[in-house]
Amino acid sequence: MNSIGRIGRAGLASLVAVLLAASSAAPVYAAANEAVKMTPDADIAKLPGVAFTQKLADMLPPALKEAGVLKVATDLTPPISFHADDGKLVGIDADLAAALGVIFGLEVQMTDVGAGAAIVPSILSKRFDISISGINDDPELEKQVDVIDYMYDATTIMTIKDNPLGIKSMSDLCGKKVAVPVGTFQARMVEAASAKCTTPMDIMAIPKMPDVLQAVRTGRADATVNGYATSVYTTENQTGNGKGLQALPDVRLAVGYLGMLTAKDNPQLRDAVVAGLQQLVESGGYEAIMKRWSLSPLAVKTIKVNDAASMPVE
Repeated sequence: MNSIGRIGRAGLASLVAVLLAASSAAPVYAAANEAVKMTPDADIAKLPGVAFTQKLADMLPPALKEAGVLKVATDLTPPISFHADDGKLVGIDADLAAALGVIFGLEVQMTDVGAGAAIVPSILSKRFDISISGINDDPELEKQVDVIDYMYDATTIMTIKDNPLGIKSMSDLCGKKVAVPVGTFQARMVEAASAKCTTPMDIMAIPKMPDVLQAVRTGRADATVNGYATSVYTTENQTGNGKGLQALPDVRLAVGYLGMLTAKDNPQLRDAVVAGLQQLVESGGYEAIMKRWSLSPLAVKTIKVNDAASMPVE
């Protein structure tokens, strides 16, 4: 007799019901390269400035207005954008993307492209209209794409909790194993610092930020050099397996901007997004979003474009 016969039809039905219940209770995460429709939650929808604004919608490129869909690239780095425990895509960028959708009257589809290094190519290839992904602005990046500077950030060092190696500066990383995400500003910063070491750093270039952090948690790396916002959030909201992580808050290097990216031949979209974000700034909605993620000190007062050269060079 086959296994179904031994279980019996009633037993099989009960088993299926249990499996379906377990499946429905588990969080559902969007896979990399899977578009997620972004709609504001109740807290974001009621913020000042989050309302359809015809004059801003009129600024959009005709093709985008006709399509009715804004395609957004991101990669997962808390608190910029990440999956909550229930599987929902959340974070500063998720809130801003949803708010912009309301302002422009567009459906917003946000896609995790899987790694920060994929962001610029995805904009250059026109696969996406814009990235909202906490990319560090710098003059070299501005040669390829237009960068909408929408919040401040800095760079710091992260170690495992209690910093057992006593790391206090970039020079203390000489001879150490340092994990960095591939193709990022921080990766270039670490490479430049390593070149000045008597004993170079052992640099581990890893595609995804969660895997960078995990390398430090599990002892594969001694430290990572990472964005200040992400590091502070990760310290306060420990996730992942292995030892806890600790940002070094006294280390604030390369203070600059995080930017949204648009193609250089799409100035209408760039200018519309700048105006939409400025509406959120002036109304107080932007500040509320930043406060929601405990990053009010990193809020800007004016949305600027390609402004990296104005920031101090460390």
